[in-house]
Amino acid sequence: MVGNIELLEVSPRDGLQSEEKIIATEDKVALIEKAIEAGLRRIEVTSFVHPKRVPQMADAETLLSLLPERPDITYSGLVMNYRGFERARALDIGEIGFVVVASETFNMRNQGVTIEETLTQWQQIAHDACECGIKAQVTIGAAFGCPFEGEVKVSQVRKIVQRVAESGPVEIGFADTIGVGVPTQVRDLIGSVREDIPDIPLRCHFHNSRNTGYANAVAAVAAGVKTLDASIGGIGGCPFAPNATGNIATEDLVYMLGRMGIETGLNLEKLIDTAHWLEGIVEKPVPGQLSKAGDFPLKR
Repeated sequence: MVGNIELLEVSPRDGLQSEEKIIATEDKVALIEKAIEAGLRRIEVTSFVHPKRVPQMADAETLLSLLPERPDITYSGLVMNYRGFERARALDIGEIGFVVVASETFNMRNQGVTIEETLTQWQQIAHDACECGIKAQVTIGAAFGCPFEGEVKVSQVRKIVQRVAESGPVEIGFADTIGVGVPTQVRDLIGSVREDIPDIPLRCHFHNSRNTGYANAVAAVAAGVKTLDASIGGIGGCPFAPNATGNIATEDLVYMLGRMGIETGLNLEKLIDTAHWLEGIVEKPVPGQLSKAGDFPLKR
């Protein structure tokens, strides 16, 4: 398996959003700058949500104002409703991400409205984002399983995908929000969806809650996915789902893909150094393994 894979770095947003200790804005800026130094060119930096819901993201506007302006870097911000989009639009951000959760119960807990209401919001956001030149992508959350309703049928995900595709997203992602998916699910879902939307780029977002995240990443690449989400150190989780622990670690993923002959264009040693630095910021060990074991010492 050879080729190139793009990584979307999510540690500043999905990685930090569940941390109890409020991370200083300056440290978030430093994390983003270190990610850029390691070669990452697409970074999810914040979410435009109510600060009472996610206190860690209360500094979204301040953070964006402090980031280096570089034409080769795409900063992405998550929006959950039209009010969040208005905040993002006011900052002239390059990309916004939107979420539709694949189960009614989780969508209601995550966004406070039904799936149908969320889809209606997406249509308006996608239209207005296009009007002002902001890239709009959408992720189907809990696409591989829900903590409240259990198994999520492929047919349910496909139905949502067909609806969101009508508004012309630049990309559609599939999130294993609680880390219950397995490679066969990934293969089957991506294969089915690709039949429905052959021309829209696909992305996958995996959590390693049950040690299947990296296997699922391989399955996604084998199925033709060209972009994967990852978080330096493997930090992160969803604050609205029980036991939704860390993302797959950027450095661990880069190591695995590199050994498989798949290029990411990232500097592994700088990613490892950043994972070590991040432990000091969050004041605890990070879940990723490569920062503990190091790169293959005898590789040629």
